Amino acid sequence: MRVALETSAPDRAGLLTSLVAGEGSATHSWLHSAELNAGSDATRNLSDMLHLLTMLHGPQPGLIELVAEHNIWPGGDAWLADAARGFANERGNLGQLIVAAGPVPSTPGEAATVSALLAQRQAMATIARSDRFGCAIGAAVGLLHDWLPIRATMEAAAERLNVPFAPLRLPSEDDTAHMLASMPDKPRLERTLVFGARQIMLHHQCLLDLLATRSSARLG
Repeated sequence: MRVALETSAPDRAGLLTSLVAGEGSATHSWLHSAELNAGSDATRNLSDMLHLLTMLHGPQPGLIELVAEHNIWPGGDAWLADAARGFANERGNLGQLIVAAGPVPSTPGEAATVSALLAQRQAMATIARSDRFGCAIGAAVGLLHDWLPIRATMEAAAERLNVPFAPLRLPSEDDTAHMLASMPDKPRLERTLVFGARQIMLHHQCLLDLLATRSSARLG
């Protein structure tokens, strides 16, 4: 499903919300699968997901920090600082769950997995440093929106494993909408925001594809 890039008015928040709902991680079958959430291999598959998510989003500076470092629009500084603090909280949740879920499961093709994730991190860093106005902000907003369905799976796992799970501290929808609405009008800004957000969703889709493939490989 592709979301239209043109809107009758610059409702940038609505545009990105619709984009993520139609193309984001919530649409991927692996995230809702019994293999990840309820089956006999769920804890092992969860551990794999947590470790790979940590490889992608754990090292610092991460995507949001890089966007903040290279941001040339002062109006986005406060939102980015809030987003960075909130995502640091999410890294803490990842760490707590990894301890409970156990080590990364032995899986064929480990070297290829590491290589793929390093390439994804490099690609995200390129987006974060983009000089196209709106691209990096779109990527940061896309990450926070697309993180929510991933987080829901993590929170359900925390309940199963009886692990403390810190509450969400990411910027509110209203704060994000206000930040996006206050961006100065530039040619093709909405298109550029969508491009940035879509790149992050594609990386998450690739990660979920990889997790499903790794699960099958462990079964032989």
